[in-house]
Amino acid sequence: MSIKIKACTIWVMLIVAILTIHNRPVAAGELDIKFDPALLQPDFKAFSKELGLAISYLPMAPAEPLGVLGFDIGAEVTAINIDNNLWDKVIIDNDVPGTVVLPRIHLQKGLPFGFDIGASYTRVPSSNIKVIGGEVKWAIVSGNAALPALAIRGSYTTLSGVDDLDLETIGADISVSKGIAFVTPYAGYGQVWITSEANQTFGLQKEEITTAKPFVGAKISLALINFVFEADFGDLPMYTARFNVGF
Repeated sequence: MSIKIKACTIWVMLIVAILTIHNRPVAAGELDIKFDPALLQPDFKAFSKELGLAISYLPMAPAEPLGVLGFDIGAEVTAINIDNNLWDKVIIDNDVPGTVVLPRIHLQKGLPFGFDIGASYTRVPSSNIKVIGGEVKWAIVSGNAALPALAIRGSYTTLSGVDDLDLETIGADISVSKGIAFVTPYAGYGQVWITSEANQTFGLQKEEITTAKPFVGAKISLALINFVFEADFGDLPMYTARFNVGF
């Protein structure tokens, strides 16, 4: 029991660290996305890639399936190291620092035959940023005491509330995990396909971008309470901590 309490304490400290180790995070009212009328195509493409990765679906779970009766529901925060010089050129009336923190509600439900489905919702208070996402995961190998679990996943996210931009992502990844007592580390590699189209008034071409997104993480299960920490790498580092209830 003392080990579990210590693990819980460590995870709480990690969540706090995510929100404090960086420079000042973006405040809620500073996240409105309104394009500069002088926005150029190269900057729009670079911004689309960063924002697409930022709103792309995060696994936040091991490869092993939840099972028919299993579910996880919780809240998470993601710290994202953005190119603030780029964002300052793209967005008007903003002084964007190097770290953005996004809150998210995340739900996952187990189904028969090793399938899980999931959904997530992000809404930044006092901002025009809203993101809805969904996933389907299939555990090709469910895993046991001897074998690790292996899973593939397809996902989708879409940005809403931003008049100047239509942006959506499609993701696919493969992941592996192996439980050790109440801790289940996992790792995976994914691809993200980003489609970004600015309002016609800006005269910008539609961008279609493909980029890689490897990730590592761990889930700590303490009875009905779970903690998950995940780091997503690639061209845009993202660090996420999650607190959820499930079984």
